[in-house]
Order: sequence, then C-alpha cells, then structure tokens
Amino acid sequence: LECDLAVNLVGQPLVRQQVMKGVREFLEQEDPVKPLVLSFHGSTGTGKTYVSSMVIRHLFRDGLRSPYVHQFSPLAHFPHHEQLQQYKENLKHWIQGNLTTCGRSAFLFDEMDKMHPGLIDVIMPFLGPSWVVYGTNYRKAIFIFISNAGGEQIKKMTLDLWHAHKDREEISLQDMESAISKAVFENPQSGFWKSGIINEHLIDFIVPFLPLKRHHVKQCVTNELLQQGLEVRQDVVQGVADSIPYFPEEEKIFSSTGCKTVSSRISFYF
Repeated sequence: LECDLAVNLVGQPLVRQQVMKGVREFLEQEDPVKPLVLSFHGSTGTGKTYVSSMVIRHLFRDGLRSPYVHQFSPLAHFPHHEQLQQYKENLKHWIQGNLTTCGRSAFLFDEMDKMHPGLIDVIMPFLGPSWVVYGTNYRKAIFIFISNAGGEQIKKMTLDLWHAHKDREEISLQDMESAISKAVFENPQSGFWKSGIINEHLIDFIVPFLPLKRHHVKQCVTNELLQQGLEVRQDVVQGVADSIPYFPEEEKIFSSTGCKTVSSRISFYF
C-alpha cells in the first residue's frame, strides 16, 4: 500500500502520511481499542475515491468486490428524506449483520456532504471503544467517509498560502484541520452536522486532499497513458493538461477538476 501510494497517488503527501499512519497503527494491534475511522475531504478529482479503493484493494483479496466490503451512497441508498427513520433502521441492521458475519469488514460512505443530517449517527455505537454492541465484536472494522465538503476551504487555504509564498508541499495538517472542521461539521447541509460522531471524537484521521497543480495533472496523464498501454507522448501530456480548467482565473495555478477528467480526454489527442 505504501509503495502504491508513493508511485500512483499524485501530489498528496499529507494523504500518504495520514493514511499510512492510520492503517499501519490499526493493523499492528492484535486487539484494537476501536474501529479505524478515516474521513477524506477535498474537491472533485483530488483522489479521495482512488485512495479509498487502493486501501481496500490492499486489505481485501477481492478488493471492492469482496463480500466484506460495503459501499453506501446517499443518492442510491438513502434518496428520500421522508424515509429517514426507515433508512436509520436499515443502516443499523446492515452494519450489525455484516459485522456479525465478519468483524474485519470495511464500510465506505460516499458523498457524505449529500447524506441526510442525523442518519449517520445511528452507526455511532459501532465506532466507539466499547467491546460489544448488539452482541457483536466490531472493533476490527474499518470505516471510510468520503466528502467534497471542506473542498472550497481547502482550495482557499492552499491559494492563500501560495500567495504568501508558502509552497504547497509545506502545508501541514494543522493548517487545514480547523478550516475543514468548521466547513464540514458546522454546515446544516452536511451529513456530519451536529453529529455525535464529531462530538465524541470518533473520527481517528481527518485527511485533506489538496488541489492539484498543472505538473500534477501532467503526472496523472502520464500514469493514465501507461495504464492504458499507450505511448507517453509529450504533445499528448501537454495537450490534455492544457485542456483542463484552472483557477484562479488570472494565474491559473490549480486544476478546477483535479485529475478527474484526464482519462476521458486522452482519446482526443491520439
């Protein structure tokens, strides 16, 4: 996993550091005190889904297809606000049932910013340090929350630091944490709004994904060409990188869409 992150994850040193620290410390414990809870935050295309699938691929033999890996999307699983009570029951039973089958299960919650506020709190009993909940030993489980919430704040802070001549690679977790917390946990539209998960400090690692610069986008293009078995041509790399929108409008420093549209754009240049 460490090698995969180093080679294939572009421009996210904080993510590598936090994810490896979290996963390594957790797996080294034969009898963990609580499940591992990671919360990924950042704009579209910065690598949140990519990293979560990478973690799962290295921990479960069948990766995301493993029967012990469970993905939840608010639009697919919890679309109707008026059925919130039913969703709470379903979610609690799904997690309880799956942990009874396998205590070393993983749960991925996508688009937490679109989750109905209050829904996620039903899983609180599974995230804490108690030994048994509902007759289930669940402390070896892994929970990953993925969210675009906080992305705008991360962008703004990265840009402010750039204007202050602080290199992107110098940004520390401390620079980001309070801004993310405010944006995510104090927003009435967020699935974490007024959440007990936050108040009880049940999230082990808040992981910020920074906006990517032009040279990171070029790395993504190169990686994608290699993955597709295509020749790495500099005109293609340059062409794809130039076709992506950047912000702010004047300086065009950071990619507005990260690396999200890179693979679909390659075909235009071959």
